[in-house]
Amino acid sequence: MNTTDRRLTATPAPSRNALRERTLPGHEANPSARPDVPALLGREGVRYDFNYGCRVQVPVAGWRVRMRDLDTNNVISLDTFEAGEIASSRRKYFVRFQFDVFDGARVVFSHAFDATWRRVLIEVGSGALGDAIAWMPAIEAFRQQHECQVTVQLRPGLRPLFEDAYPALQFVDGLPGEIEAEGEPFYASYRLDRYLPYTDRDHQPTDARVSNQQDFASYMLGVPAIERRPNIVVANRERTIRERYVCIGTQASAQCKYWNNAGGWPALIALLRACGYRVLCIDRDREHGLAGALNTIPEGAEDFTGDRPLTERASLLAHADFFIGVAGGLSWLAWAVRTPVVLISGHSHPKAEFHTPWRVINFRVCNSCYNDTTVEFDSSDFAWCPRHAGDDRRFECTSAITPEQVMGVIGPLISSGGQ
Repeated sequence: MNTTDRRLTATPAPSRNALRERTLPGHEANPSARPDVPALLGREGVRYDFNYGCRVQVPVAGWRVRMRDLDTNNVISLDTFEAGEIASSRRKYFVRFQFDVFDGARVVFSHAFDATWRRVLIEVGSGALGDAIAWMPAIEAFRQQHECQVTVQLRPGLRPLFEDAYPALQFVDGLPGEIEAEGEPFYASYRLDRYLPYTDRDHQPTDARVSNQQDFASYMLGVPAIERRPNIVVANRERTIRERYVCIGTQASAQCKYWNNAGGWPALIALLRACGYRVLCIDRDREHGLAGALNTIPEGAEDFTGDRPLTERASLLAHADFFIGVAGGLSWLAWAVRTPVVLISGHSHPKAEFHTPWRVINFRVCNSCYNDTTVEFDSSDFAWCPRHAGDDRRFECTSAITPEQVMGVIGPLISSGGQ
């Protein structure tokens, strides 16, 4: 039975000290991720919402709460609670829950997840450009699937890239508590991010190491896991550079993501220029890395670096014959605007990113450590290399990729002018 509910408006909430929350069957809750108490009011004083899992607060001691996964027909929990205590499910990603509140054999209140026309908050917890681009189509698929009003929280600087491209989504900056004050309470909220350890199945339904970047978000939001090219705002649809050109992106957030062949970029750039191309380096940073071992803009590339809007970089990419880069945000941006992407990576398996026929990897040396389930990527260690950190094979996954190998991959692109 699914009884009618009403949104909580003027009814005062109990004080935080008067409440006790029990997460079932025992994962520590994160109070910063949702309101102090469930936001909606149901029958006989029962409060509930789907912010940070399914949450139900009972007003009377001795009432039982049963939670069930409607898609798998599994009972997640059945327990008895004190007055004011909040039952909170372990699963914090999307699950189509139904909960039932019992007073003895009597059903006090029952509700099955139905977000139709309701407000839902989806946080993009990662601040990485590539993650935001990869995950936005899954967010839009969730909105369409549930016919709900979705608010997307992004880090500042990313909103202009998506806001006009997804008019049905509302984009905001800031924390969930700040967003809550702007309107009626959120019926549900989800945070897209990779959680450590990767074996955590309370915040993520699958291991990020065995799922590609787009599918990971689809699994978290419960939408079909298919490759979806995102919509992106391009600042200028008119071509502003008359000559044929290619864009390159050389910088990354960890050294293992770089093309670590010392002569790779200069040699490749020289070959491209000999073929009549201008080569534009569109990284944000001219130099990046560890002190004393900075990665700098490659010799021979034209300097288009700087803190320019991402929509301008999208414009440069949209008119380039093709893009050459590493496993990072600019490669995802180029793919989003339908520019051919030559992606050079050794730390990640080709299935970890979007499909491109111009993927460059050397399988004859150490490779794909990021997708190795025996190790976990440490984002705090810029020099992370889990298998060869202490020997001369460090970063061989890309140091063994030669400019000749890359040229062999992009030869057809040069011949066709990027078509």
